[in-house]
Amino acid sequence: MAKNLTQTNNYFAELDRANILHLRELLADLPDYCRTYLRGIEPRTQSRTRIAYAYDLRVFFQYLMRENPIAARYGSAKEIPLTLLEKLHSTDLEEYMEYLKYRPTEQGDGMLNQVTGIKRKLSSLRSFYKYLYQKEMIESNPADRVLLPKLHEKEIIRLDVDEIADLLDQIESGEKLSERQRRYHEKTKLRDLALITLLLGTGIRVSECVGLNLSDVDFKNDGIRVHRKGGKEQIVYFGDEVEEALLNYMEERMALQSEDFEEQALFLSLQQKRLSVRSIEKLVKKYALVAAPLKHITPHKLRSTYGTTLYRETGDIYLVADVLGHSDVNTTKKHYAAIQEDHRRSARNKVRLRENETYGQAQE
Repeated sequence: MAKNLTQTNNYFAELDRANILHLRELLADLPDYCRTYLRGIEPRTQSRTRIAYAYDLRVFFQYLMRENPIAARYGSAKEIPLTLLEKLHSTDLEEYMEYLKYRPTEQGDGMLNQVTGIKRKLSSLRSFYKYLYQKEMIESNPADRVLLPKLHEKEIIRLDVDEIADLLDQIESGEKLSERQRRYHEKTKLRDLALITLLLGTGIRVSECVGLNLSDVDFKNDGIRVHRKGGKEQIVYFGDEVEEALLNYMEERMALQSEDFEEQALFLSLQQKRLSVRSIEKLVKKYALVAAPLKHITPHKLRSTYGTTLYRETGDIYLVADVLGHSDVNTTKKHYAAIQEDHRRSARNKVRLRENETYGQAQE
């Protein structure tokens, strides 16, 4: 058990180490006060979040070097002083928003940003300015006067009941897969079925699924130990269908274990290495294209499917938030919105414009 726990800790420790090194690479091209900012928000953010902020700041400083004549006088973005940021006006930052709609990249081509991407980059910049202002590193905060772009509500994409059944049937049979895909299907069928059944039956995040070890599965209590955002551990319980799929896969998985084979990951690739997030995304896409070709299904959409179904069955938004590991119930309310849509759809045949098919005859 101690060895298994060490394996789990090693995986997440290595992940943190890789993120820290990546963040340091990004900071090497940014002014030192950016490092101060990211260090300051470390206690309340994850390393992946800080990496995303660093990417967004790099785009902003690249914009200044390209479009701002004062910033362009400096040899690199790293030399841009805080005084320049303080002198920018809200209109300058609105011009930056316009620039983000279509901006050049380091490869020489251009990149279109959707409203969601523009909003995220501006939110990152507002957080950056807010920190500098609160720490009295600057005397004014022009970013606070810039309005965030309005997002249009998008329909929540999730699988319907019949699509869930088709997805699982397809994993079992593989009949609609391409010839190349069928070559590997028999080797991965039990793993794929267990993995996707687990995602659909528990709503865990793909990153949590990737981090699962053999020691994290408890068949006695029908639960799995997952590492939530922020490093918190939580037990998530699964039902009979998940248990059956996992047990069938476990026979195959345990056959690999020996004194010479030390990999403790629950889900392995054909190379007998821990599956990556990207591998699971491709795996889900492969089967979903057959079961629901008109929907862009990702592991996160399977999570939304679970959240919607759980709310439909229980009506308890706080239970859904707890099981999904949401720290804010408002994040969970999107599943409630999905249920409301179902209610509206059910109204379509409630009002009859004619009593029955003999209506027309009665008028004659």
